[in-house]
Amino acid sequence: MRLFLSAVGRLKNGPERELADRYLDRLQKAGRGIGLTDIEVIEIKDSRAREVGRRLLEEAIALANVIPDGAVTIALDPKGENLDSEAIAGEIRAWRDAGREAAAFVIGGPDGLGEEFRRRADFTLSFGAATWPHQLVRIMLLEQLYRAATILSGHPYHRG
Repeated sequence: MRLFLSAVGRLKNGPERELADRYLDRLQKAGRGIGLTDIEVIEIKDSRAREVGRRLLEEAIALANVIPDGAVTIALDPKGENLDSEAIAGEIRAWRDAGREAAAFVIGGPDGLGEEFRRRADFTLSFGAATWPHQLVRIMLLEQLYRAATILSGHPYHRG
């Protein structure tokens, strides 16, 4: 199964990019042994539209264009399900074992994701009710995906 992390905005060079790259590298290595064949990060440019609704629409169109056909779409949103690490690993296991070819985790920009995009997602995931900078959400997601891979492989990184 392939994993995609599609995000509005770019991580600039610096500590956030370094940490994200570190977890991405770990995830790619850990994922090979459990059937996660490809992990790709796709960055979408922020919309420059003045109206929030227009920005959300333009970003949703750009995000939809990079999600592979048939992929499980997971929208990150504060109103989503707040799962622990074992449950996230369980979802990935279930999608993989069901023969899903890809899972696309989607992070919106400063305005989040539009209602229509969230409604069309197969699953909505939350990292709590607090508002997080989308750069940190990307790092937290990569870490949780790496942690899920270690859980699925029986590696001791995850010690609940």
